[in-house]
Formats: sequence, C-alpha cells, structure tokens
Amino acid sequence: MNDSPMTSHLFAHREDGFRYAPFDREVAFYESICSGNIELVKMFAAPLFCEGCGTLSKDYLRNLKYHFTITTALIARFCVNSGMTPEEAYSLSDIYIMKADECMEENELRCIHADMIEDYTRKMRRVRTGNVYSKRIVCAMDYISEHLHSSIRIEETAEYLQINPAYLSRAFKAETGMTFTDYVNRKKVEEAAGLLSYSKYSDLEISSLLCFSSQSYFIKIFKKYIGITPKEYKKKYRFND
Repeated sequence: MNDSPMTSHLFAHREDGFRYAPFDREVAFYESICSGNIELVKMFAAPLFCEGCGTLSKDYLRNLKYHFTITTALIARFCVNSGMTPEEAYSLSDIYIMKADECMEENELRCIHADMIEDYTRKMRRVRTGNVYSKRIVCAMDYISEHLHSSIRIEETAEYLQINPAYLSRAFKAETGMTFTDYVNRKKVEEAAGLLSYSKYSDLEISSLLCFSSQSYFIKIFKKYIGITPKEYKKKYRFND
C-alpha cells in the first residue's frame, strides 16, 4: 500500500468529510476584484481561512498568514492579467505580505486582509477607467459603483463632484458615448447578473436591492442589456452552491 504523505492527507480529508471551496466561486472572487466592482467583491469575498480552506500549519496564526500570502499572490497575478502593471501589482503584494508577517493578532491580520482586497479592487477600477476618461468622469463612475444599491440621480452625483448637473450630463455623454442614466442602468444590470449567478436572492429581491422602480422595469432593463430575462439568465448561468 502506498503510504505517501499525499495519500495520508487525502485519506484524512475523506474521513473528516472535508471539501475544498468551489473552484468557480473562487475564480469569480478574483475576477470581481479585477472588475473594480467593490460591491461585487463584497458578495464573493470569504473570510481569511474559512470553510473549504486547507490547513497549512498547525500554528493558527501562521496558518492564517500562509493563506493571506497565497490569496495576495493570486490577486496580484489576476490583476496583472487584467491590465495592472506588474510593478504595481507585485509591489503592492510585497507591501501587504510584509504587513501581514508583522501581525501578532488575528484581528489585525483580518483587517489587513480586508484592506488589501479593497485596495486592489479600487486600483483595478482606476486601471479600467483612468487611461480612457477624464478624472472628473472617473470620479463619477466611482460614485456610481459605490452606490449601486441606492437610487442614483445625476443631481446628487453632480453635487458630490461639486459641478453643474447639466455639465456632468454633457461630459458623461461625450466621454462614454452613453447617457448618465444608461451607464447607471448598465452597471446595475451587471451587478444583478452577478447576484443571479452566485446568490440565492430572487428576481424581486434583486430588483429591490438595486433600487429599480419596479420589478417589471428591472426585467425590461435587464433584457435590454443582456438580451434575456433575469429568470432565463439564472436558469442558464446559475452556479451550484
């Protein structure tokens, strides 16, 4: 009988009923960071060393640090693949891994883990928009991304940016090729698509969560950008838990 460490490890996992976290959901988490969508990241993010994670050290804090290092390294590589410069991605990775290495308490390490994820996500949002749009329009896009679960009006966005709503409307259309309202709806639909694929929310709950005026309007807008209804999308793209 082959009594290798691998065999023993696999046997122990089977005996304990251990199952690794689903691969597709893990990939969705990394891709959500690359999308720059913080709300989507919050939906996919899991606590550091949660159910479905293997044990890498018998020392609990060291085990957390190992998982932190792996997660940070993978995020950096996904971000490089999505347009972040290797210099920025790997430097950021080094900085956070060194911060984690100095941690003496679990809570401190978990806070750094959350900060690291948010930092990469915000930087990826800038990567995706910063080389294409003016700083003012990028700030407007940031505002929209951070308020997808609210009713977003151009007047409130303009007030936040301290500019005239009419000017923002013209500039937004000129730079993005779409109206402010169209952009907001498109981003809400992208968020809805993620929720339909990975969450247990119903169509009605998602419509309410994203502050659409009615479920019928949500279905209309979703079909406009995706080409099928939310129910059809869920049936086609829903991932198993």
